[in-house]
Amino acid sequence: MATGNSTFFQKLIATYPIASGNILFLLSITAFFTLATALFLNLICYSKSTPWILAIIVFSASQAAYFMDSYSVVIDTDMLENVLQTDTREAGELINFGFILHTIVFGIFPSYLIFRFCPKSQGLIRELKSKLTLASVLIFLLILVVVPFTSQYASFIREHKTLRFYANPTYFSYSVIQYINNAFKRPESNTTLIKVAQDTKHIGETHKNELMILIIGETARADHFSLNGYERDTNPELKKHEVISFKNVSSCGTSTATSVPCMFSSLKREDFDIKAGLIHQNVLDVLSENGVEILWRDNNSDSKGVAKRMLYEDFKKPPINPICDDECRDIGMLNGLDQYINARKGKDILIVLHQMGNHGPAYYKRYPKEFERFTPTCKTNDLGKCSNEEIGNAYDNAILYTDYFLSNVIKFMQKYDDNYETAMLYVSDHGESLGELGVYLHGAPYAIAPKAQIHVPAIAWFGKNFDYKIDQVKPYESKDLSHDDLFCAMLTAYELDTNDCSTWRSVLKANTDAY
Repeated sequence: MATGNSTFFQKLIATYPIASGNILFLLSITAFFTLATALFLNLICYSKSTPWILAIIVFSASQAAYFMDSYSVVIDTDMLENVLQTDTREAGELINFGFILHTIVFGIFPSYLIFRFCPKSQGLIRELKSKLTLASVLIFLLILVVVPFTSQYASFIREHKTLRFYANPTYFSYSVIQYINNAFKRPESNTTLIKVAQDTKHIGETHKNELMILIIGETARADHFSLNGYERDTNPELKKHEVISFKNVSSCGTSTATSVPCMFSSLKREDFDIKAGLIHQNVLDVLSENGVEILWRDNNSDSKGVAKRMLYEDFKKPPINPICDDECRDIGMLNGLDQYINARKGKDILIVLHQMGNHGPAYYKRYPKEFERFTPTCKTNDLGKCSNEEIGNAYDNAILYTDYFLSNVIKFMQKYDDNYETAMLYVSDHGESLGELGVYLHGAPYAIAPKAQIHVPAIAWFGKNFDYKIDQVKPYESKDLSHDDLFCAMLTAYELDTNDCSTWRSVLKANTDAY
């Protein structure tokens, strides 16, 4: 409680300021969480397993405390999903001297002391009696510290439930148990997929085949795109093209592990979870069943299960990706696409490019040196050592590189403008906190996530033969949209219709008179 709850106490005092006469309630709630932690540990520790359990809890609490204190993140089930899906390269960017020192002082050293001084078990019966006595005392003390402040606790429970997210180790332990429980409920790999949009049919007359590139951005926030009114010119290349930037798009989640499968799903955000996403077909499945050739190229971690039934290419390493310096660049995913397209003449084609984008905290690694236009920049993955200005500069330089990448995608598509109905759509998976109110990175529980983590950019370009024109969708650029709209947007773009989209408030569906 003393070394692993700095963020919890900071937020507690910010909610109940000492100057406002809350000192006694603060002491009570501190005692409450300390006693609750003791009761929790008393219940889970038995016999010879006790030092091991305590050491694991203490070590894990030190890790949770570091990330909560450094980035103000919450260790919930979504964050655990992110951790388990993080590859070694991404994990390496989170390790720095401060992390190592914190782990040694508050994780490894206390764990050593536990093994060194933990009393030996005196037998199961005697231990159970002792535990029962201790549990009774702890419960009595919990009642004792709550009773004088029942009205304050009622307010705390009703109005400030999110504070408990930062209680360490109780909340992250609860999240681990919940995550394991959910994992056992996940479908087997051979589970039959639940089909969706089975009534899908082509609408209108197809004069040319469709060729689309869908770019899934990474950690880009809408308010850092100059196309959306940002004061810095972070989109100098895109503004040379006739594009539309949808200015009010919300993400399905605050992490890649949730947002990517959710945006491709027919399920709405409120109905989506990882299990549901795995057992239902996604929009790629529906497009593929209706004759669309699909290729997924990934310069990020992976497709989070979305492309498991599609042609998948990993572009994170040379020689697959021919453009690599400090790391492999997004622009390299365009290599070889001409051959892929030419080998599928007479077919509708969808190419999905999953960016590295603005993946943090090492934003300075996300762009080649020539894109470092905003200075000074934060050149470390330890954001605590940088000012918000330096972090913002590095982040905006990475946006500049995404702008360059998207412009090159459009130029690539223009080569096929005469023979295909061409279009490009870019949408980011989630946003990012850059130090506002002391919050960094992403992954906050959706209910309390800052707007910066869920307000994402979405940009579209249409070729001359595409069924829709930019002017037709221009009236929708400021409408409230979300990842929920992607499923039906993709079907409509490929001239497909289904009752699943009959009530969809489509940007494109409003123009189906074109057929």
